[in-house]
Amino acid sequence: VQLQASGGGLVQVGGSLRLSCAASGRIFSLYDMGWFRQAPGKAREFVAAVNWRGDNTYYADSVKGRFAISRDNTKNSMYLQMNSLRPEDTAVYYCAHKTGRSYFSPIDYNDWGQGTLVTVSS
Repeated sequence: VQLQASGGGLVQVGGSLRLSCAASGRIFSLYDMGWFRQAPGKAREFVAAVNWRGDNTYYADSVKGRFAISRDNTKNSMYLQMNSLRPEDTAVYYCAHKTGRSYFSPIDYNDWGQGTLVTVSS
């Protein structure tokens, strides 16, 4: 699967952004998918994940209640609605498809896209 994240940008504290992940290649609808982020000087961390049907979602504690993950298998796309953004949300956001057992570890994901930069200014 080839993945391309988009939708990042500069936003003020408390603002919102919607990230998109477009997939091509193998059948997108067969895969569980996830969003991760990496801030400068920090390790890549889990943000959110969704199962292949879109009816089970998982979130990092730091984004629960503020972010919402969704997918549209008819459009081979996944989304991350980010609300109430904080400076600590600043990072490059990546989408990937899950190939391993854990929803939460980046080593269980593959086909990372290029990422999209989100900058939250205070």
